[in-house]
Amino acid sequence: MKCIMDYLIDELDITPNFRKKQIFDWIYKKYVDDFEEMTNLPKELKAKLSKEFIINPLKIIRHEIASDQTEKFLFELSDKRTIETVLIKMKEDKYTVCVSSQVGCKVGCSFCLTAKDGFVRNLSVAEIVAQVLMMKKVKNFAQNKSLNVVYMGMGEPLDNYDNVVKAIRIIQDEDGLNISPRRQTLSTSGIAPKITKLAKEDLGINLAISLHAVDDKLREELIPMNKAYNIQSVIDAVRQFPINKRKKVLFEYLVIDGVNDDKKSADKLVKLLNGIAAKVNLIYFNPYPGTTYKRPTTQKMEEFKNYLNKKGVICTIRQSKGMDISAACGQLRQKDKDGL
Repeated sequence: MKCIMDYLIDELDITPNFRKKQIFDWIYKKYVDDFEEMTNLPKELKAKLSKEFIINPLKIIRHEIASDQTEKFLFELSDKRTIETVLIKMKEDKYTVCVSSQVGCKVGCSFCLTAKDGFVRNLSVAEIVAQVLMMKKVKNFAQNKSLNVVYMGMGEPLDNYDNVVKAIRIIQDEDGLNISPRRQTLSTSGIAPKITKLAKEDLGINLAISLHAVDDKLREELIPMNKAYNIQSVIDAVRQFPINKRKKVLFEYLVIDGVNDDKKSADKLVKLLNGIAAKVNLIYFNPYPGTTYKRPTTQKMEEFKNYLNKKGVICTIRQSKGMDISAACGQLRQKDKDGL
């Protein structure tokens, strides 16, 4: 059966047109997931919709809340596969939702638990959109409550290009979730041709690059995809990406103790980003069972950050969230698989 959240409003074959807006208001503004609850629709239309469509493709099967109010959700899909979504509470009652785009991942980053089970399939448009909708529904947020949406959960967003781009359009559409593209950030491990293609879509979203290393040898160890799209090809593609003058391209740098946290790496990073409106976000590595990598000390993180700032590169440290729950991407899914 088709899912109605796979469609933009103009793609629905429903007449008269005002009925489509009524349906979308029920779904995206009132968070209703049963056509029978749409009280201003004719009985015949509700019956037709119920026969042709489902509304919500996600089912919550696990939910963890950390002491810092970070919330992690494990969703079951129609084929019984599972994905994770994270809701992070920021300052002043602001929230960021971290959205998955695939079941598993092809990229195979050595520091990522999601990659351990390999790639299963892409998420549908509806399965992506519904993650954001479910955050608003579970928290009972007002329809005009904005969230920051970050496509950096399970999977590589640009490896599921068409579905992710359409989901972004639905999430930003005023008849959909009406979340400004300026509040949406796509994070990629660096599929250079797809970054160039995305630039031509002119979606108005922000771009984040999971860089993590400044020389190809180390980056190939951390991110095997670097063999196909090396650092220079990624940087060249980024230079073509349209960024709002008030925004910067975010470069995510996962700091691993004794691996990429030295002064030489910092100097290379400064040189690499020369001429780009860039901001570097240092990320603490979150250890998981079986990894040989270690979390860096706070002192090392501060020294790395301060050095970059002195060299004129805006740099911040992302404070780890949800450390007392299944923090790293893929951990809650793995815990469920292991029956823990």
